[in-house]
Amino acid sequence: MRNAFVTALLLGISLGTAPAWAQSLRGSPASLDRQNTIARQHDFTYLRTRPHVQRFVGLGLLVPVRRTADTELVAVSFPYARPEVKLFIDRLSSQYRAACGEPLVVTSLTRPSTNQPRNASPRSVHPTGMALDIRMSRNSACRRWLESTLLSLERARVLEATRERRPPHYHVAIYPQQYQRYVEALQRPARPETRLASAEIEIPGDEYKVGRGDTLWSIARQVGASVESIKAVNGLGTSRIYAGQTLKLPVGSP
Repeated sequence: MRNAFVTALLLGISLGTAPAWAQSLRGSPASLDRQNTIARQHDFTYLRTRPHVQRFVGLGLLVPVRRTADTELVAVSFPYARPEVKLFIDRLSSQYRAACGEPLVVTSLTRPSTNQPRNASPRSVHPTGMALDIRMSRNSACRRWLESTLLSLERARVLEATRERRPPHYHVAIYPQQYQRYVEALQRPARPETRLASAEIEIPGDEYKVGRGDTLWSIARQVGASVESIKAVNGLGTSRIYAGQTLKLPVGSP
């Protein structure tokens, strides 16, 4: 029942028709196909030169991305991105800092095609302003957290992420309209929870089947519930879950 609802939601926020998501961080020609398909559907321009980038900044099509307490910019030649990419960075970096205790390090944003590194793919979407690179942490727990989060967002079909080895980093292409709608859905007010008046015990609602890479935190974010409420209705003493497990969801989850 829950899976049917999630399928309907994802279809509702998708833009056009694209191949099925692989839900991995390995990268592939199909992944590049999807990224370029979304860029065309958004009618994005592939910027070629520094003046071209500055012109788009002046038009407000690209916005500045600045260093914050949660975000570091390292060797970023053009610190600009599509507004939805900046939204993604702001949200992810604050969550990453809270989970890992270190800032998210961004190493690339908009890159005009004449300023691409030698190892860049000629089909890179960095020139459109819809992509960023994130440095791979040396902390294994932080890597696991970030990879789990990126895979969760891939399953929501709002981005495409690839783990690159030289140098170690994550290439992330944000799908702007889809991501904006995803965030708006998360920010809608939650419906009041139904409780037993005498004991104040949450009554379970629908169910969610745990997929590979899911965490209680990522599931709670997807369904609009708290980690503690999911643990309570399932009688979980820890946050450990496994792929294939069926979790009950608190009433009030969308």
